[in-house]
Amino acid sequence: MIDCGEGTQTQVRRSHTSFSKLYAIFISHIHGDHVLGLIGMLSTFGLQGRTTPLHVYAPKEYETLFNMEIETFCSTLDYDIVFHPIDTTKEEIIYEDRSLTIETIHLHHRMPCSGFIFREKEGLRHINPKAVAFYNVPTSQLNNLRAGKDWVNEDGEVIANEKLTTPADPVRAYAYCSDTRYMPSLHKKLKGVTTLYHESTYCEDMKDKAVKYLHSTAREAAMTARDAGVNKLLLGHYSKRYQDERPLLEEAKAVFKESYLTDEGKVFEV
Repeated sequence: MIDCGEGTQTQVRRSHTSFSKLYAIFISHIHGDHVLGLIGMLSTFGLQGRTTPLHVYAPKEYETLFNMEIETFCSTLDYDIVFHPIDTTKEEIIYEDRSLTIETIHLHHRMPCSGFIFREKEGLRHINPKAVAFYNVPTSQLNNLRAGKDWVNEDGEVIANEKLTTPADPVRAYAYCSDTRYMPSLHKKLKGVTTLYHESTYCEDMKDKAVKYLHSTAREAAMTARDAGVNKLLLGHYSKRYQDERPLLEEAKAVFKESYLTDEGKVFEV
């Protein structure tokens, strides 16, 4: 989960997502609309009998307050909460497992703020059943083929892996750029990203507000997506001034065609 504002528990339930599947929460910055739902949700986990540890990655500036909140509201939890402080001035990998890395992006906002890039690692190749049958490859060797190794038959003939498998699925990467002023060089850090979420608080006619409050316009978000070469741009964090967000979408599409409005409950393929 990325960020945890008020109403998060309600939205998780509406999405029919199990709380038990949540392993880690990544907080971009400590403005209320990104963090005020966290302690309540952690308390709910305790009431539901959670025993699996939960990891919270958040700006280091939040650690003291977070510990006070845990001590005040969640001191009797039966599961461990592990706080991982983020230095928002650095860009580094903060999480890694066998299939995924998560790295931070320095953003420019009124509070210390980080974006996140979720990158898949390259997966295994796919077995070509007809080729495997033709060359009489034993089942015991299939995992070696998936790992990219060639096959040597009983006669000592080397059968190239490319004849026996097909390429792994394309690697995907999702970038989440929370509250930030437009950063002309940000696109350089987003190379290889397939789907980008970028805040788009205002249209260009309110650019003075964007500059003042360190937010971005829809056009600026689209410029970042275009220059980064992503496949898809997701717009969000709209100002309440916009009861109809279509002007934001139109402004973004004029620069980057594959721009989309996000909304509660809407699902996108990364």
